[in-house]
Amino acid sequence: MGEPAPNMCLVLAFCLLVRFLVGLHPYSGQNTPPKYGDYEAQRHWMEITLHTPIKEWYTNSSTNDLSHWGLDYPPLTAYQSWVHGKVIAYFDPRALDLVSSRGYESAKSKLLLRWSVVASDILIFFPAVVAFVSVYYRHRSKKERLWAIAMALLQPALLLIDHGHFQYNCISLGFSVMAAALIVCGREVWGSVCFCLALNHKQMSLYFAPAFFGHLLGRCLSRDRPVLEVIKLGLAVVGTFGICWAPFLTSKELSLQVLSRLAPFSRGLYEDHVANFWCTSSLLIKWKTLFVIPALARLCAITTILAVLPSMLQQILFPSKRGLVYAMLNSSLGFFFFSFQVHEKSILLPLLPASLLALEHPAMFRWLAAMAAFSMYPLLRRDGLSLAYFATLTLFLSLSTKPASPPASSASPTSSSSTSSSWNLCSLKSSLRSWKLVFHFLVASATRVEAWLSTLSVCGAILLHLSAAWIPAPQRYPYIHQALMTAYAFLHFVFIALFSNFVQCLEPADDGGGRRECAEKVERVEPRYSQQPGKQQATSRANPHKGKRE
Repeated sequence: MGEPAPNMCLVLAFCLLVRFLVGLHPYSGQNTPPKYGDYEAQRHWMEITLHTPIKEWYTNSSTNDLSHWGLDYPPLTAYQSWVHGKVIAYFDPRALDLVSSRGYESAKSKLLLRWSVVASDILIFFPAVVAFVSVYYRHRSKKERLWAIAMALLQPALLLIDHGHFQYNCISLGFSVMAAALIVCGREVWGSVCFCLALNHKQMSLYFAPAFFGHLLGRCLSRDRPVLEVIKLGLAVVGTFGICWAPFLTSKELSLQVLSRLAPFSRGLYEDHVANFWCTSSLLIKWKTLFVIPALARLCAITTILAVLPSMLQQILFPSKRGLVYAMLNSSLGFFFFSFQVHEKSILLPLLPASLLALEHPAMFRWLAAMAAFSMYPLLRRDGLSLAYFATLTLFLSLSTKPASPPASSASPTSSSSTSSSWNLCSLKSSLRSWKLVFHFLVASATRVEAWLSTLSVCGAILLHLSAAWIPAPQRYPYIHQALMTAYAFLHFVFIALFSNFVQCLEPADDGGGRRECAEKVERVEPRYSQQPGKQQATSRANPHKGKRE
């Protein structure tokens, strides 16, 4: 029996209302010429894609000065800018006039651009979150699922960056969530297509690549014809990339030009104040002074691979639906900690899988969501979003108490079996059983103190806010308050990463590579034609003695 729609509609309507209210606040670079900010960057990309040939979108020219917010995201972002530009130019042509519209700001253009982000949310991110929660938590109560949807849609960091600061992260994040939802219900090919779309919208989606790669490879290896399964997924990936990149594959020079725009090594190791390893440790070790950019890039590559490798290998050996989401969290945290050219907004990627795990670890999610917003406060304050920051964070914390679980919903969100893959790993798992008991004890102990630690950490964040407001920074260290905030948030992220990796280590493989449950759902919905009376009579005539023996 279907669930009534009004409750779901009210939750989604409230999430939309919050987005509209955040959009009333300033945006990045408002009234700050000549570069302005991310708002001008998004507007400028619409201007360029609307008025110049597609082969010039990533190339420096008299009408496309790459020093003024040149396009530096993959082709799907360019196509999205073209679509939004078409709509906005219809209502306000002056906002996107070629060259002359640089720095254009008006109440009408602000409203139109804000609406374009809300429309992207409604069309991509909202359906993806609803689909994932409906599939992953199908054994949970309706109240719990609605709460999980609300938490994923009301996380303050994403609200403030997309609808305050002004970006379109909801598109790439939405494709990533939809990819996970499709893979959870056994649609690996379509899930691969969705993740490729996420990669072609923002290259930062690469943070999730080890998780998806490890999980899908593990599923393929657990089946009867692993080579054929890998070929199917490979064709889906190549085909999706080929379609997205087709206009830029006409010449080698054009393809290399686009790729060079996607890897801006000249920007340095990190931007501004980031709560990752390199920025935090730079208080003691001046990485940018000690190493040149190529050496730093190699160092980042090595440390990032080492950070994400355990999580990826676990999914190759023991692929599971729950393990996929934990791998997304662990992989994205590894990239955030150690990869090259990280900025504050990159914390949105680890925050996404954490929000999808809200029903399993509500305290961890609440902790990470609060610290993610806190780590970006220096950026948000510079944008004039302090009021929106405190308002959305207060709203989120007031709603973040998980509803009580009825006895019937205590089952795991996805039926997971301890059956290993087709590789003979039973002996390996048996040898690890004693270690797993230790890990279970550690996880259970950490879970018991999560709530207490999260409360303590919030108090520490409040003290840092008060010190930044009341105690002036010394002249020798003008950015001491920002550095303390990011270092404080980094310590929290490290603890969460250790906890999440421990939990993933305990996760067994699903039985049947993820297809059995979907097959059972199809059997429950579709009529069983094999049991039709005509077919049964034909079988009886073919085997006249079968009924007598029974």
